[in-house]
Amino acid sequence: MNLPNVLTLLRVAVIPVVLGLFYLPYPYARQVAFCLYAAACVTDWVDGYLARLWGQTSKFGAFLDPVADKLLVAVSLVMILEARPGGILAMLVAIIIGREITISALREWMAELGQRTSVAVGWVGKLKTIFQMVAIGCMLWEIPLLGIPIYEIGFVLLFAAAALTVWSMLLYLRAAWPFMKEDHPVR
Repeated sequence: MNLPNVLTLLRVAVIPVVLGLFYLPYPYARQVAFCLYAAACVTDWVDGYLARLWGQTSKFGAFLDPVADKLLVAVSLVMILEARPGGILAMLVAIIIGREITISALREWMAELGQRTSVAVGWVGKLKTIFQMVAIGCMLWEIPLLGIPIYEIGFVLLFAAAALTVWSMLLYLRAAWPFMKEDHPVR
């Protein structure tokens, strides 16, 4: 077990702690949840960077990293939606979680065809991740900071994240489309 994989496992382990803190009826519990969430978001970048830098990439890490990301995002979005239910927020959450499920399935299928690199993460997907993480962080924080409406900023950023989510999904589907045709040879 190397440090990058330990960081990824810690990202998974922090999810129930963030969940518990989010629902505690204590002042600033959500802000502590935000701090742990933010630390988990930072490890998303750090673990991959260290794995590449130190030549410690592994099949386990390649599997666990996207799972950790998707769990953190999905659980956080469901918590936020449960705390402030609404049709528009529900639509944004459904778009983001639905895309994650769709692209995960697409990547698995493309890997079976030996075409995993055809649906590699591109710059739109990375930008989507940044917007998504910042939006969720703002919405977890919730309360205004120095008069700045943090939750509302997060809500607007979640719209941008949802738009980038759809755009990146369309790019992935376009890249996979030639392999989806019935006349394409399967290995």
